[in-house]
Amino acid sequence: MTPFEKKVLKVVSGIPVGEVRTYKWVAEKAGRPSAWRAVANVMKKNPYPLIIPCHRVVPSSGGAGGYTHGARLKKDLLALESKIKNMIE
Repeated sequence: MTPFEKKVLKVVSGIPVGEVRTYKWVAEKAGRPSAWRAVANVMKKNPYPLIIPCHRVVPSSGGAGGYTHGARLKKDLLALESKIKNMIE
C-alpha cells in the first residue's frame, strides 16, 4: 500500500457514523486536492470495508455513487447509519 493510500484510508476512517464526505474532501484532507479520482480508486480497493467505511464517501455531484459491493448496499448502509445517528442524538 502506498503512503497516499494509507493516508486516504486513515482520513476515511475518521468519518463519523451517519455522515458522508466527498471524494474531493478526502483528497484535500489526504494532501492531494486534485486527486479525487485516485481517492475513488483507493476506495474501490479498500481491503477492510467493514472497518474503513468507504461507503461514507460520495461524489460531489450528488447521489451515493458506486460501491464495490453494489450501489444498493451502499445506499442501505447510509440510510441505516443515518437512523442510528438520529437515535443517539
